[in-house]
Amino acid sequence: MRRLINIAATILLAAPCLAAEGKWTPEQILHLDAEMLAEAGLEIPPRALWYPGEGGLLEAAVDFGGCSAGFVSAEGLLITNHHCALGVIQRHSRPDRNLLAEGFLAPTREAELPGEGLRVRIPHRFTDVTREMLAAVPAGADDLVRYRALEKKEKELVAACEATPNRRCRVAAYHGGLRFTLEESLEFPDVRLVWAPPESVGNYGGEVDNWSWPRHTGDVALLRVWAGGDNQPAPFAPENQPYRPRQFFRVATTGVQPGSFVMAVGYPGRTFRELTAPEMAERAERFFPARAAVFRDWIKILSAAAERSEAARIALAPALRDLANGEKNARGQLAGLARGRILEAKKNFDAEVQAWARQQKGYAGAVEAYATLEAMVAEKLATFERDFLLASVPRYGPRALAWALTLARWTEEKAKPDLERQPAYMERNRERLRTELENAQKRFDPAGDAALLADLLHRLAALPEGQRSPAVEAFVGQDRARPAITRQVEGLLAATKVTDLGQRLAMFDGDRAALTARNDPLLRLAVALDGELRALEEREHRWAGTAYRARPQWIRAANSYMGVPVAPDANGSLRFTWGHLKGYSPRDAVWLEPATRLAGLLEKHTGEEPFAAPQALRKAAAAAGGSRWADPRLGDVPVNFLADLDTTGGNSGSPVLNGRGELVGVNFDRVWENVANDFGYNPEVARNVSVDVRYIFWVMETLHGVAASPLLAELGLPPATPR
Repeated sequence: MRRLINIAATILLAAPCLAAEGKWTPEQILHLDAEMLAEAGLEIPPRALWYPGEGGLLEAAVDFGGCSAGFVSAEGLLITNHHCALGVIQRHSRPDRNLLAEGFLAPTREAELPGEGLRVRIPHRFTDVTREMLAAVPAGADDLVRYRALEKKEKELVAACEATPNRRCRVAAYHGGLRFTLEESLEFPDVRLVWAPPESVGNYGGEVDNWSWPRHTGDVALLRVWAGGDNQPAPFAPENQPYRPRQFFRVATTGVQPGSFVMAVGYPGRTFRELTAPEMAERAERFFPARAAVFRDWIKILSAAAERSEAARIALAPALRDLANGEKNARGQLAGLARGRILEAKKNFDAEVQAWARQQKGYAGAVEAYATLEAMVAEKLATFERDFLLASVPRYGPRALAWALTLARWTEEKAKPDLERQPAYMERNRERLRTELENAQKRFDPAGDAALLADLLHRLAALPEGQRSPAVEAFVGQDRARPAITRQVEGLLAATKVTDLGQRLAMFDGDRAALTARNDPLLRLAVALDGELRALEEREHRWAGTAYRARPQWIRAANSYMGVPVAPDANGSLRFTWGHLKGYSPRDAVWLEPATRLAGLLEKHTGEEPFAAPQALRKAAAAAGGSRWADPRLGDVPVNFLADLDTTGGNSGSPVLNGRGELVGVNFDRVWENVANDFGYNPEVARNVSVDVRYIFWVMETLHGVAASPLLAELGLPPATPR
């Protein structure tokens, strides 16, 4: 019998082929126990999901730019989350036609709304390139040289892959660099919005219910992928035709019940189960507390700005949703880490592996590797506060500064040969950068952005002397008080041309000399800050090189010690996870059922956001028990359901399938007690939250009546009944 392993570590930290744990790669599916999967409830052979060289049902799961989605018709119809489609919904909204508040249904295919900047990537081929990547590292390379050599080889492999038209490629690292895979996808740039419910359905419960159970949220949207006449990717054009996918998920005609087998396919972003205990401690003790505190203040700032007008509310909706989700996630991570005593379990597990490795031939280097990773963490902590704030700017910080930083970096990088540029600024990303600079104008509110920039600069100016930013010091001068910084920011933004869309795009098309000649105050600040960001990135690259050197040795030892198949940490690549509908007990003497129903939605209704259900839904709810979408067991239309699928960020929009591979739901969240699942799987509370397809179709029919019939027919369902 395998040696005893600390029980908590086994439950929380390993990813063995047991129960529902594991985000398995496509090539791992055939190595899972087929009999075990069949006994669990999988009714199709594993090779029907994915088989090397042939593909399979997983081809219908697509990468939706930070979210997941799935084809649900032979004519390119995609299903994903409302919050994943929020950008396109918001861009087409205005005070006199607020699609966020009203929802949207395209009356014809010609009326589907273009999703400028949206791109869908369909999996095509996976190639093991471990040998090529590792051979690119020179003998005796230090950690920075190691990272740069790996990055250079990655760029070469990607460039060769993308020489084939319509390909989008990347190299993904697994198990910290034990294996590298070249992932090749077909990329489609013409994606259009077909249907989205109003926010009062798609975000029912808002941040009050986010990361919680019970839920009653219709977090869903439908889009369509369009292609050229040859069924290949093509830019948006009126003559394009709906894409005909090789695979799509058929909609289940029957629902799911407690104990039902389900599986989810998608693109989980990042998990941290392979980190060492010191690395996990940095997340728990520094990163998540900082994120919760800063984001909480930024939410207050932007919420106040959003109250000024309907236009401001529309513009700031995506930023507020992002910040609120991140803030609550950070608090959930902290609560879950404490609840599961994950750090303690991880420390015990790491100690056991080190003791084992010292006694094993070929694994002694793992102990030194662990010490190397521990030292790396200590180095990071020395400048944590400044690094955290600077790293938050591109996604969460003030838009004007983020634009100026993009322009500063782009005009310098584009003067270099393409393979010598930083990856984000290579020619393959030119149109993405330009499109984002253009589309982001709809998410810009001047007053809110000014307040956010003032807060950011005040925080940077208040750092301990050893961590201060020279660029910020030069900007704020002697008066470091918040009112003085606010006045300076107001003057800076009044003088800059970066916030003008036409001027900004002209700056993007120009060179560095032209940018400098503008003598724009915001650009001057951004150029100075960009120098500091480059220094930070160099340190991060050296740390990444350290991890590439040490982590594979440690993970090889840890996996050998466990002696079971292990799913690698999530890294944005296509994954498969399976489990069952299950309730759970969040605390003593409390049991939560695995399904919610319309009656529960009505109980939450207050008439005020975020619990303001549309009148049409409330009116129709009285007869919902007799609806064709009702669940006989519940005597009502089901809304959301729980399962013990192993999901994380990026799994938003993942199709949830039954044992026959039919669509039964769309994943959109996890429960509060499961947020720390990123660090360790706990079967007692590992629950994800999905929208039941029966609620989706009931909402479509209730809100739109017979107007929804063409969509329902495309999904293989009977036409809607009149309202």
